[in-house]
Amino acid sequence: MVATVQTSDERTIAYETWGDPKAHPVFLLHGTPGSRLGPRLRTFDLHKLGVRLIAYDRPGYGGSDRHEKRTVVDAAEDIDAIARALRLDRYSVVGRSGGAPHALACAARNLRHRVVSVAALVSLAPPDADGDGLDWLKGMSDSNVETYKLLDRHAPDVTELGGRLARNADTIRRDPMVFLASLHREMPKVDRVIVEDAGIRQHLLRNYLSAVDQTEQGEGTADDPRAPMGWVDDLVAFRTHWGFDLKQIDESMPVMLWHGEHDVFAPVAHFHWLSRKIPSAKAVLQPSAAHFAALPALPQVLAWARDEARR
Repeated sequence: MVATVQTSDERTIAYETWGDPKAHPVFLLHGTPGSRLGPRLRTFDLHKLGVRLIAYDRPGYGGSDRHEKRTVVDAAEDIDAIARALRLDRYSVVGRSGGAPHALACAARNLRHRVVSVAALVSLAPPDADGDGLDWLKGMSDSNVETYKLLDRHAPDVTELGGRLARNADTIRRDPMVFLASLHREMPKVDRVIVEDAGIRQHLLRNYLSAVDQTEQGEGTADDPRAPMGWVDDLVAFRTHWGFDLKQIDESMPVMLWHGEHDVFAPVAHFHWLSRKIPSAKAVLQPSAAHFAALPALPQVLAWARDEARR
């Protein structure tokens, strides 16, 4: 059942929990666009793993208020607010895709020293990696390249980006299968096989619908001013300084970086760059996998996060 918490700046954050309340708590951070209803394990499997899963809507998505001009590091405060509401002394954080940079923020900040392990699956690198041994856009899908170039050309004005994403959001509301099909055309074959699984596809469709359920007026085009601001703010945050330095991640913090070699949404060069900058991290590269392979890998990653918390 969905619950809410108020932040120190009086925003509402919506979250849900699944599994045994007495088991080790793990925050699962959704992708972009996404919501707390993204792909996850069944409650039965969570009980077997000994994991209590917690997922929340990032600001501007689903049931969470927008946090205007948020940066990646702000997620650490929101997650800590939920942890305090649940009276959690220790917890792990696992982020997939758009959630992965936010998970790394939790590793860097480690508020009140409650974070005990962090995993970042198919993560982008921060924007300052561009020119520091990384061509940030190289190897990305055409749609991602076009979106980020549009953002870079017009930043800090997000009107054009909002208009583009408003049209995508309307497509999702009419039929999320159409949006998934547009991603399908750009996926490598290994990703298509995963997304064709009925269970995963159902989770993804529900996830996308929930992601665009909340919209705000005034940021899109004159023809359609309804822009999905959580989605907009995520993309802006990825291309803006994240608000922390990877050097702030203590070597004693257990961190896993997981990636598929054939990823076209977060190219593998981003993984290699992050691995160099976080040398203490456990770097797992799957040579025959791509972006959506992070979904079937989730049970193993959750087990790793649980085990590291017990050390």
